Amino acid sequence: MAGAGVPVPVRFRYLPACLPFHSGYPIDTCRPGLIRRNAVYLTTIFASAFAFELTFDTASNKVWDSFNRGRQWKDIKHQYLNKADDEDDE
Repeated sequence: MAGAGVPVPVRFRYLPACLPFHSGYPIDTCRPGLIRRNAVYLTTIFASAFAFELTFDTASNKVWDSFNRGRQWKDIKHQYLNKADDEDDE
């Protein structure tokens, strides 16, 4: 019973420097290059947020336009512009 209650030191294997966080997920292969410098990390975050916003806005506008086709000004303005031109000619 000698040594009962004494914690056994945990020894970690050496992880290569190129993959310090490797857990098998695809993001772990990109993480060391993106997090190494703060400027690159922040630039990546802002560029990703901008790209996501642009993609989300474009998709949202396409869905909105498809649900409201025929009810928006851009769909019916030719009817009113033609009437105004016809009235001016008389």
